[in-house]
Amino acid sequence: MHKLLLAVSLGLLVSAGVGCITPAYSGDPTRRTQELLFTSENLRAAVDTWERVWFLDQPDHMTPYRTHGGIL
Repeated sequence: MHKLLLAVSLGLLVSAGVGCITPAYSGDPTRRTQELLFTSENLRAAVDTWERVWFLDQPDHMTPYRTHGGIL
């Protein structure tokens, strides 16, 4: 039982450093470039969504000067 537990723990440690069994992106360079562009665009949109959800894109009311709230 001790040897089995040791073998399983060693297998888990080794498999953690190997990586994924299936590749995340295609092997074709053209398709891989498209996939990477789509991934980066989705991550860029995620930052905008995060700022909009947490109201970080709103003007700060703690500014030392007054700002006009209407359309200029």
